[in-house]
Amino acid sequence: MFLVTANQMQDMDRQTIESFGIPGCVLMENAGRGAAAFLLKRFKACGLKKIAVMAGPGNNGGDGFVMARLLMEKQIQVTVFLLASRERVKGDARLNMDLFQKLCDQCPAASFAPSLVDVPDLKAFNREKSRMLHHDLFIDAVFGTGLKSDVRGFFKDALELMNRSGRPVFAVDIPSGLDSDTGRPLGTAVKADATATFACAKAGHILDPGNEYTGDLEIINIGIPNFIVKDKNPGLWLMEREEIAAFFPPRKFASHKGGYGHLMVLAGSPGKTGAAALCANAAVRSGTGLVTLGIAQSLNPALEPLVIEPMTLGLAEKEPGILSDKCLDEILSALDGKQALAMGPGMGTREGTKRLVKDLIKNSPIPLVLDADALNCIADDPGILKEKKEPAILTPHPGEMARLFKRTIAEIQADRIGSASEFARDHDVILVLKGAQTVVAFPDGRSAVCPTGNPGMASGGMGDVLFGMIAGFCAQGFSPEAASLAGVYIHGLCGDILAQEIGGFGFVASDMVQIIPRAIHDHLL
Repeated sequence: MFLVTANQMQDMDRQTIESFGIPGCVLMENAGRGAAAFLLKRFKACGLKKIAVMAGPGNNGGDGFVMARLLMEKQIQVTVFLLASRERVKGDARLNMDLFQKLCDQCPAASFAPSLVDVPDLKAFNREKSRMLHHDLFIDAVFGTGLKSDVRGFFKDALELMNRSGRPVFAVDIPSGLDSDTGRPLGTAVKADATATFACAKAGHILDPGNEYTGDLEIINIGIPNFIVKDKNPGLWLMEREEIAAFFPPRKFASHKGGYGHLMVLAGSPGKTGAAALCANAAVRSGTGLVTLGIAQSLNPALEPLVIEPMTLGLAEKEPGILSDKCLDEILSALDGKQALAMGPGMGTREGTKRLVKDLIKNSPIPLVLDADALNCIADDPGILKEKKEPAILTPHPGEMARLFKRTIAEIQADRIGSASEFARDHDVILVLKGAQTVVAFPDGRSAVCPTGNPGMASGGMGDVLFGMIAGFCAQGFSPEAASLAGVYIHGLCGDILAQEIGGFGFVASDMVQIIPRAIHDHLL
């Protein structure tokens, strides 16, 4: 599902009106009609009798006027509170305001007679507050997707009144006060129970915390042709099950382990052997034909009981349990016949380890997947990624991303998509920025947001499992893009299955490993 910015949506509207020839008033009518139908379906059980429309002077308010007219025809008493002087309402919004006023003037006296109330300033707002609260539901049609500055004045009071009212709130296009590109409240924002948006979902509907303000989201087809959406090429999308399922064709009957890749994993150090075992076992559970876990040779006795199916390769060490550049040639020789090299979890950041990681980035003849300490080892020189011979996938959490990018964690989290996209583009890598709503960013500027996953996954080792899954899919012959998308989506899906079966917390990374085959079989094949 495409996610668009405010500017992209405005361009699509303009192209539909000016080039394709659909009048703006038709688009507004379609928007209001679709939104009204969704409202009636969503709140059918509420027995709505009186609805208040909080309308701004722009096109968002115009959509609200259309809804008001259509809801009145369903014998619902509708009051539109216009939060502006009537002179400020222009264009298609003015047309629909006038139509609604005409309906008010001509409607015979009845319990559902509509009314239009002018609320142009704080004095009028304070006078009408009590009347506003005597309704069963609010329609928020104050601000649309173009808002970029903080909400101020009595508009802020109006939004807060809706939030405090205790009544359901239905938002038109996007909850007023929410930044449609980032999902962050602009000072304050309406917290809606449901939102009807038009043509495409906006990034702010999906991105945290905007998803908590949007409520149930319905995308209304208002008549914008599909070719205009595709030509705009939004570049940001929400992963969907069908997209991921397409990466998993049926396996041939005459299959064997050699047909599903051989992955080399470099991981572990004293005290962190669990990270090495988790990623190797996750790769096997993801369907990889063969997995070899490369470890410092003194760790072999500890790790062999933890990895039954993966093979272990004890590598030469300078100091006990630490991988370093001493085993570089041994590793390069071992890469013969492998399809992907994954390194990082639990490796540590000793100087010898840093040299090993950097040398392998420059010399690996197969695709790379880098996580955890492999990323910390290059944080002082991320430009080395441009010297790689093969594609690379990086899977940092926000702390690792901050070190790579020389920014604070707060700066990364404030613009997760922008940060991931910028780094992926500048370093020609696929960047998987982990966390709630994991972002997968590609070197060409495209990004995808993951809809699966839950807070129960906030537990040690979860990232090691994701790393092993992505690396395993890469070794099986998935493109780096497909491996990243599949790993992220299925990882979150496993967490959702466990949350449903075990509960919202308390499941652990090793539980995730066991559930991978079932998640793929039951939900994707």
